[in-house]
Amino acid sequence: MTRSAARTGPSDDGVDTGRPEDGAIGTARHGTRLGVLDIGSNTVHLLTVDVRLGGRPIPQRSHKLTLRLMRYLDDSGAISEEGVEALLTAIGECAEIARDEHLDDFVVMATSALREAANGEQVIARIEREAKVRLDILSGPDEARLTFLAVRRWFGWSAGRILLLDIGGGSLEVAIGGDEEPDVALSLPLGAGRATVGFFHADPPTLADQRALRLYAKAVLGDAVAQVKPFGRPDHVVGSSKTIRSLARLAGNLMPGVGDADRAVLTRKQLDDWLPRLAKMDAASRSALPGITPDRTFQVIAGGIVLSEAMRAFGLKELDVSPWALREGRLLQMLDRV
Repeated sequence: MTRSAARTGPSDDGVDTGRPEDGAIGTARHGTRLGVLDIGSNTVHLLTVDVRLGGRPIPQRSHKLTLRLMRYLDDSGAISEEGVEALLTAIGECAEIARDEHLDDFVVMATSALREAANGEQVIARIEREAKVRLDILSGPDEARLTFLAVRRWFGWSAGRILLLDIGGGSLEVAIGGDEEPDVALSLPLGAGRATVGFFHADPPTLADQRALRLYAKAVLGDAVAQVKPFGRPDHVVGSSKTIRSLARLAGNLMPGVGDADRAVLTRKQLDDWLPRLAKMDAASRSALPGITPDRTFQVIAGGIVLSEAMRAFGLKELDVSPWALREGRLLQMLDRV
């Protein structure tokens, strides 16, 4: 990772953000409370879980604030003062909740929207100074690897070689491999929020804007396919992220899974059948559909187009939807390091 959030002991504001040293194994064996604050392109999301060695992470609290950070970018790609203030407010609110959770370890991570902003370094320094948190700035491949770890743990070794597609607000992550560490991990500038801001100039988007996005996605995906192809055909294809989960709830199928959990499957045919209908609706109308939450309604069409082109580029007819993604991957990594 490009920056580390690891600490030992309490921070300046009294929050214990470090890993316990004496008796760390015993602590993890009997139970540890971990927290991740994810500063994404669309939301600021705090997730806390109780974990123990060999046990499944048990969610304790989820607190999410919708920002849609892409709308705060100016023509130079810098985050506006209004956007920085909105970030500080959201991060401060989540950090206060984290303090009340008495966490054994707490990580604040940021992804492409903050990493790639023209004034990103200045904004990061200001957040760390004013919100009194240390940011873990993930690279694109880091995002892909951590999400792949979460997907591997969710589906297990029986899934064989997994191909992962994860559509965030700022980027599309692609990874493939048969182990917990993928053979290749890529990050492409095809996030749903980025694509919406960059290509759509009306709501609903025009056919010309949709075609422009498809052509761009095809061009970007061509190089990704060339990098992934040498590692062979996947045994299992998985999609993760809220955008893909929303599309699967709208257009996909629920099938019996292992235990009491349903298996969500989305086919390219179902997706391509729904996209023209979605593209004729405005944002308010889309939010009334099952699975399309208000925080995703503005970018779900672009996300769907990117997913459609990605499935076509990799020759995929369907994918399974993972409930675990980046945040869970980071929490699993934290537990492994204990």
